[in-house]
Amino acid sequence: MRAVVFDAPGEPMEVREVDRPDCDPDGVVVETEACGVCRSDWHAWQGDWSWVGVESKPGLVFGHEPVGIVREVGENVTSVEEGDRVTNPFNLADGSCPLCQQGKQNVCERSVPMGFVDFAKGAFAEEYAVSAADTNVVTLPDDADPVEVAGLGCRFATAFHGITHRVDLGPGDWVAVHGCGGVGLSAVHVADALGANVVAVDLKREALAKATELGAAHTVKVDEVDDVPRAVKGYTPRNRGADVSVDALGIAQTCRNSVRSLATQGQHLQIGLTTSEEEGEVSLPVDEIVFDEREFLGSYGMPAHEYDEIFRMMDAGTIDPGAIVSDTVSLEEVPDTIASMGEYDTVGIPVCNSF
Repeated sequence: MRAVVFDAPGEPMEVREVDRPDCDPDGVVVETEACGVCRSDWHAWQGDWSWVGVESKPGLVFGHEPVGIVREVGENVTSVEEGDRVTNPFNLADGSCPLCQQGKQNVCERSVPMGFVDFAKGAFAEEYAVSAADTNVVTLPDDADPVEVAGLGCRFATAFHGITHRVDLGPGDWVAVHGCGGVGLSAVHVADALGANVVAVDLKREALAKATELGAAHTVKVDEVDDVPRAVKGYTPRNRGADVSVDALGIAQTCRNSVRSLATQGQHLQIGLTTSEEEGEVSLPVDEIVFDEREFLGSYGMPAHEYDEIFRMMDAGTIDPGAIVSDTVSLEEVPDTIASMGEYDTVGIPVCNSF
């Protein structure tokens, strides 16, 4: 089968013939219909995240936001049949650890990041395998659009889980979103759907215009203000700050700006993962956090059972993940699309839908 193959950090990738995946007794093999192209793919292509034990090895196939048709089912699988259209979280769980038993499969003790390790290759390929299918595979509604659902991948899912399950957000609360790439725009859209007042922060006018389209009440263009946290607070009642502030980019400055945008007892939500500049370490205004009793929370993916919440909100017209999909590309275009993400020029979520 054809797949986009990684050779070395920063080196051009290309489409090659590779072996089709084997079907594990507890897993499935899926024919790919669509797969989101994510900035996390760019990070992995750059060789980032060795500091958290993730290392891109030659022969790796990226792609962790898939949708497809089940073509082979392992003998132990009971929840999926051949011909089902499915998706899955990028952070695959084994279903057996204590956290999985509590419904927190996204932080499984033996979580496997699909498309980032050689024993769980991704979906920039004609077929891909999913392990522990009864835990990880989500059967889609009959009328599901593969491109739209691929846009639900790690960015929308992580933002949704973070906004709906990790922070205490209610109607009328103020939310600042720092960084309006795919995950940031998703956070804007979900927070707006929940009735929050959203302040979107970014360098690019195009990204801020898209954030406004998706529900942001106010925007802050970073290079047009002297003090980003002060600008964010200026939109909130009595300049008190945001109830929730999201770092959706992962660089040191956006993380600090997010923490400093908070009101007393506000909650910072970290969605963006860091780059090689930070290597996972960011200095923070700890005394401010203590004096104001602010909280610092992370959001990593989403357990499979929360997809149903998204589908119900989609059916009700409350959210529209497809509105964040920016364009579609072919498998041959995936390498250049990933490479371009280092320039932060992508607005929204590109999806590969031609294999």
